[in-house]
Amino acid sequence: MFQDKELSALKNLLTSTGNVILTSHHNPDGDAVGSLLAMYHYLKNKGLNVAAVLPNEFPEFYSWMPGADEILIYEKQSKAVKEVFEKGGVVFSLDYNAFHRVGQMTDLLKNFKGKYVMIDHHPEPENGYDLYFSNIDSSSTGEIVYNIIKGLGDKELINQDIAVALYVAVMTDTGSFSYSCNNPETYRVTADLIEKGVDASKVHKLVYDNYSVDRLRLMGFALSERMIVWPELHSAVIYLTKEDLTRFNYKPGDTEGLVNYPLSIAEVNVSVLITEKERKIRLSFRSKGDFAVNELVKKYFDGGGHKNAAGGYSYVNMQQTLKNVKSVLEKYKKDLDFKIEY
Repeated sequence: MFQDKELSALKNLLTSTGNVILTSHHNPDGDAVGSLLAMYHYLKNKGLNVAAVLPNEFPEFYSWMPGADEILIYEKQSKAVKEVFEKGGVVFSLDYNAFHRVGQMTDLLKNFKGKYVMIDHHPEPENGYDLYFSNIDSSSTGEIVYNIIKGLGDKELINQDIAVALYVAVMTDTGSFSYSCNNPETYRVTADLIEKGVDASKVHKLVYDNYSVDRLRLMGFALSERMIVWPELHSAVIYLTKEDLTRFNYKPGDTEGLVNYPLSIAEVNVSVLITEKERKIRLSFRSKGDFAVNELVKKYFDGGGHKNAAGGYSYVNMQQTLKNVKSVLEKYKKDLDFKIEY
């Protein structure tokens, strides 16, 4: 997957550096947490001094993962994180490819004096890194981390803790192997992780059967009261206001996966989750088939992502955002009129 010279450069960098900082993006998901913890355990097994850092809290249903309690959260531990950056020799960007994706940590990352390494699977990586391990054809950043460890000749160092973290990364970024997973290599990787001790059934339950009552009620409310289907556009949106989130005691991760539900409707080919945040509105797009939502989002909503999964922002109110989303989808009306056939 990666050239010997890239792997050799990484090996030399890790040999020569004193302190390693592992980071992932704002509002971390399963791939972010999983790839971060996998690299954390791997590098610690190699004898390196490693710190794992996230900009803000990760969803509670990942807290059971080995090492999760050792992650520094900048939002709560900014002083400790700044000290880590002052002493660091190399920083890894895991599951993101542009500095601004770390939110409130952006300036800290930009002003870092050491080396930068990117490990990611999103398109159009930003300039400014010393080493790139970028592959948009990988199911997840977790899969890339596995191949890096293997490429460095350290496959035997993948213990159960690393395997579990990598499995969570792959499982969650493919929606339990329902998308972005049409590559035999993905299944070879997950088979190896299971051989390393992953209980796939138990991991699935810990992630997907670990909802709070409030989260389940929020999902029910969203689907019954906040879903709009536009049959003529083969599209659906779910919108949630700040008041809706407050009503159901929203916590990070409570809307994770919600955007996928409308895609289970036979005639819906694009689903959009619209969530009101402070000073802006977050848009999450999902699509079926070959309809590329990342291009749409990049053009109209200040964002990007994968072909079938992308995110962006709106800076007007909710009602105007809904009108804008519908207006944009109307431009693609002919492209959205398709059926998935085997």
